Amino acid sequence: MGLAFLGTPEAAVPSLDALVNAGYDVDLVITRPDRRRGRGGELAPSPVKRAAMALGLPVSHRLADLADLEIERAVVVAYGKIVPEALLAMVPMLNVHFSRLPRWRGAAPVQRAILAGDEETGVTVISLEATLDTGPIHIERSVRVGEKTARALIAELAALGGSALLEVLASPELLEHPRAQVGEVTYAEKITKETLHLVPEMSAELVLRTVRLGGAHLFVASKRVGVESARESQVELSPASLAWVEGEVILGTSDGSATLVEVRPEGSTSMSAQAWWAGLRESKGDLQWH
Repeated sequence: MGLAFLGTPEAAVPSLDALVNAGYDVDLVITRPDRRRGRGGELAPSPVKRAAMALGLPVSHRLADLADLEIERAVVVAYGKIVPEALLAMVPMLNVHFSRLPRWRGAAPVQRAILAGDEETGVTVISLEATLDTGPIHIERSVRVGEKTARALIAELAALGGSALLEVLASPELLEHPRAQVGEVTYAEKITKETLHLVPEMSAELVLRTVRLGGAHLFVASKRVGVESARESQVELSPASLAWVEGEVILGTSDGSATLVEVRPEGSTSMSAQAWWAGLRESKGDLQWH
């Protein structure tokens, strides 16, 4: 079975590896163009491109190159760009999506599942359609969300997606007889800087969920402080207060409090919240966060 693979981030690599390790012929890998990264601004390939090159697979940045291939289908995992309807008419495509559809169609399904407090999420392999994540379902698999970070959950789902994809390709029944999506449709909007900005109006639970996404931050005395990890707190504190209580740094939220564990002050490296607090120059008697 000749295949093409469309993907870009690290989360797509396990599916590509799974196909190659299972013996499928991947005739072409299509990924997003190299991007400038880091302080030097040097061009760097996507994780999928690096993986494909290591596997000795041909790589392209042009969707139009699919039209020149004689393949049975393509596999799409977090490619990052809408596939035109004309190409879908030429090449049937399977899409590995990191949610249990139709819940969390869209760009950030894992992060939105965490923010919403979902107990479970999962992976769905669908037939790709021109409309957003609407295709019929070939297979779905579930995992518990628990207290996992987005990074950990994405890694788990990426591995699960690779195995689910192989199940579909190995089963004529699953491949040829997908079922329609059923249930309430929700959309996973992109995560923005505003999403990750912690504010005192948030509940303690929402603060903790946002921290688990990675990139959460707040401001103290107009200085940005990244919050890399936090945990529950039973301390009673007024909203927007920031205090040292029994050896811990506590944030007051709209309905309680949260304990800072690891932070990254602007212009500095990661450190414990205790070390950061000890180095604060501001008066700590009535410190506020925003």
